[in-house]
Amino acid sequence: MTDPIADMLTRIRNALVTKKETVEIPSSNMKKAIADILLAEGYVKDVKMVEDGYNGKIVLTLKYTETNQSVIGGLKRVSKPGLRTYSGAATMPKVLGGFGIAIVSTNKGVMTDKQAKAQNVGGEVLCYIW
Repeated sequence: MTDPIADMLTRIRNALVTKKETVEIPSSNMKKAIADILLAEGYVKDVKMVEDGYNGKIVLTLKYTETNQSVIGGLKRVSKPGLRTYSGAATMPKVLGGFGIAIVSTNKGVMTDKQAKAQNVGGEVLCYIW
């Protein structure tokens, strides 16, 4: 697999289309950090780490509204292995005018665009979520 983050986003997107309650994703430190951001920002209900004797799995419990609409409107991979995308603190992108979040990998860890601006750090823009 050349792009595990894109695989994670695709698994989430496919689970949302089929209205699944949970989605299992092979575990890594980067994916765990992204899942924790999704939980902190209110895009998913719960994040659990499940040991399977190999690398482990991340189980995301997806969140829906009362009308069975997904809380996540869309996911977009920005920085890809073939074309990395970086942004400084001053030029951090806004997603839907501030309604969405950009997840950024910085030298201080994985964080949202708002946290990166507050700490005045730039980094690799991993994905947009709205």
